[in-house]
Amino acid sequence: MPSAVSPQWQEKATGFFSSSGVKLKEAGQSAGTFVGEVAKDAKGNVADAAEKVGSAVKSRWAIFREPSTRQAMQERLITAAATTGMFFRKGISETKDKVTVGKTKVEEVAKKTAQKSKTILTDIERWQKGVASTDVFGVPIEVTVQRQEFNKLIPHILVKCADYLILSGLNSVDLFKAEGDKKVIQQLVSLYNQDSIASLPEGLNPIDVAFLAKCYLASLPEPLTTFELYDEIKGARSSIHVMKNVLKKLPAVNYMTLEFITALLLRVSQKSLLNKMDARAIATEMAPVIMWQKERKPETYRSYWNNLSRSPSKKNTDPAPTYSAWDMLSEESEDMDASSLIPLDDVMPTDFSAIDVVQSLIEQHNAIFTDANETVWR
Repeated sequence: MPSAVSPQWQEKATGFFSSSGVKLKEAGQSAGTFVGEVAKDAKGNVADAAEKVGSAVKSRWAIFREPSTRQAMQERLITAAATTGMFFRKGISETKDKVTVGKTKVEEVAKKTAQKSKTILTDIERWQKGVASTDVFGVPIEVTVQRQEFNKLIPHILVKCADYLILSGLNSVDLFKAEGDKKVIQQLVSLYNQDSIASLPEGLNPIDVAFLAKCYLASLPEPLTTFELYDEIKGARSSIHVMKNVLKKLPAVNYMTLEFITALLLRVSQKSLLNKMDARAIATEMAPVIMWQKERKPETYRSYWNNLSRSPSKKNTDPAPTYSAWDMLSEESEDMDASSLIPLDDVMPTDFSAIDVVQSLIEQHNAIFTDANETVWR
C-alpha cells in the first residue's frame, strides 16, 4: 500500500501550484500597474480641479471689480466656494472608486486561487484515504476495480445504477439531465463509500440514480478517456475505424467502463420520445464527466461527495483555516510592472469536441465496440 502521493498526483499538484504562482504574480503585477494608473489619474484629477479652481478664482475676482450690491457679492462668493468644493470632492471620489475596484479584482483572484489550492490538497488526501479504505468517490477507477470482488472490470456502483435504470428508469423525462435530490445523493455516496458493493435501496427516483452515476464519473481523478488520449480521441470522432483503434489504447478498466456506460446511454437515447433525451442531448450532459482536459475537471458535482466522511469524528470538526486574500500577495515585489489583465473568469467554455465524441460513441456504439464483450441487459 503506497504511503506517499502517486506520481500522477505529484504532477497534478506541482503543475497547479506552479500555475497558481504565475497567476498570483500576474495579479500582483496587474495591481501594481493599476495603482500606477490610478496615481496618474489622481494627479490628473487634482490638476483638473486646480485648473478649474484657478478659473473660478479669476472669474470671481472679476466679479469683485464690477459694481454690485453687498448682497449680490455675498451670494456670488458662496457660489464660488460651493463650486470649488465640488471640484475637489469629485476628483477625490473618482480616485477612491478606482482604487476600490482594483483592490476588489486582486482579492477575487487571490480568493479563487486559495480555494483551488484547498481543492487539490483535498483530492490528494482523498486519494490516499481511498487506497486504504473502501471509498469509491474520488478514487482512481483502477483502484476501485482491483478492490472489488467482481468478475467485471467495471465499478460496481455503475453496474448497480445501470441495472436500476434499465429495469425502471428509461422513460423518466430528462434522465441524466435533471439534477438529483442533493440529500438523497449524499446519502447514496456515503452508502457506497462504506460498502462499495452495496445494492441501491428500492423506490429511488431514477433521476437520482442517473445523477449518482454522473457524480461518480465526475469524481474520478482522471476521465475515462484519460488525459493522454484526449487529442487522439477528439481527432478520431469522424471515423469509426480510427476511433476503434484509438480506444484500444485505453487501459482495460477504462475501455470496458466506457463501453458499458455508452451502452447504457444508447438504451436511454432509444427511449427519447418518452424521456426527451436523444443522443445529442445525452452527450451534452455526459461529455463533461466522461472526457475532459487537465485543469477542466467537472467541479460542479464536488459538493455531492467531496465533503462527506465515512465515519465522522471530532477530529474532523475543526473549522478550516481562513486566509486573507491580501496576505497571499504580500510577498510579491512592489516594483513589478506588467500590462496583463487580471484573470477573473473561471467559467469553462463548452467542449463541443467532447460532445461530438460522446454522441458518436452512443450512436455508433455497436460498430465501435465490436471486439468488447458487448453489454446486454435482460
